[in-house]
Amino acid sequence: MKAVSCVRSTLEVVDLPDPKPAEGQIVLDVLRCGICGSDLHAKDHADELTEVMAEGGYTDFMRSDTPVVMGHEFCGVVVERGRKVGKEFTPGTTVVSFPLVRAQGGVHLTGLSPVAPGGYAEQVLAEAALSFPVPNGLDPATAALTEPMAVAYHAIRRSEISRKDVAIVLGCGPVGLAVICHLKARGVGTIVASDFSPGRRALATRCGADIVVDPAVDSPYEAVPAKQQGLTALPALYELGVGSMEKLRRLPGWSHVYRAVDRLGATAPKRPVIFECVGVPGMIDGVIGAAPLASRIVVVGVCMGDDKLRPAMAIGKEIDIRFVFGYTPLEFRDTLHLLAEGKVDASALVTGTVGLDGVATAFQALGDPETHAKIMIDPASQATTP
Repeated sequence: MKAVSCVRSTLEVVDLPDPKPAEGQIVLDVLRCGICGSDLHAKDHADELTEVMAEGGYTDFMRSDTPVVMGHEFCGVVVERGRKVGKEFTPGTTVVSFPLVRAQGGVHLTGLSPVAPGGYAEQVLAEAALSFPVPNGLDPATAALTEPMAVAYHAIRRSEISRKDVAIVLGCGPVGLAVICHLKARGVGTIVASDFSPGRRALATRCGADIVVDPAVDSPYEAVPAKQQGLTALPALYELGVGSMEKLRRLPGWSHVYRAVDRLGATAPKRPVIFECVGVPGMIDGVIGAAPLASRIVVVGVCMGDDKLRPAMAIGKEIDIRFVFGYTPLEFRDTLHLLAEGKVDASALVTGTVGLDGVATAFQALGDPETHAKIMIDPASQATTP
């Protein structure tokens, strides 16, 4: 089969043996495979993450000097199945798959390990237990968005955001746009999106953002409607605390009143839920410093280098920081059905398609935020430019 190999920051189309399914596995003819932002970074900086993953006990992550076939956002058609694979995966069935596969005695990250070649190829190996038939005739390009949309869905669920909360999305690349799509589908009333790129701001509006700002000109925190803005300075919190107690202490049994109001959640200051979807050094600390008091920060963007922050600032403002990674198999399945049932509209994300011979060009094109958001690979296509 034809595949795109990455080694020493070079992408090249090569011939590889066709994959063979072991027990419980299926082989897919790849219909579409998305190019992920992590792929863009790993092409040139894989060794940075290799060390981090090794500290976590996974030593088979991709590295710069070892060829790897990337691609973990794929949709394909079953062409062969191994022993003990159910009838729902008969040849001809279109599926999407959770990007984990058994190989060489372990479970590996599809498309992010030389042991588990990914979807930048004519065929890819998947686990039947982690694969899901595509319902409702959903088109392959949208089905292939299941993986990145599941990342966003997991982030939304971990955020515990309610419809009444204000959401602020920092960074409107594919992950930020996916977060906006899910926030809109969930019915969050106020969604503020922030990005330096005019093109990405336009996409954010298409995905459902209510307020879109250029952070070089306006603060996303100040763009929140006045009645929904939280406290941004510690003296204001101190004044609120003292002033509130001065009023409460005039009431008989004030502590019971305080306790009742506290149970309703009405004693905490208003705060936004902030989704950090940029993933570059300095972002987290910058958000901590600029965000309103008691903000909840959900870190979705993957910063692959070292970073630093000021704990005293986060402590003084009582910032809640949640880091998210990946998704569960159920979230993956549910995301597929949300897309297939039209409950989440991700149509704005896909902005181009190339064949295997155009992957290197697509990587270059994705370096310009004004041109593309998500480029899909179609192994059957002859297109060399997206």
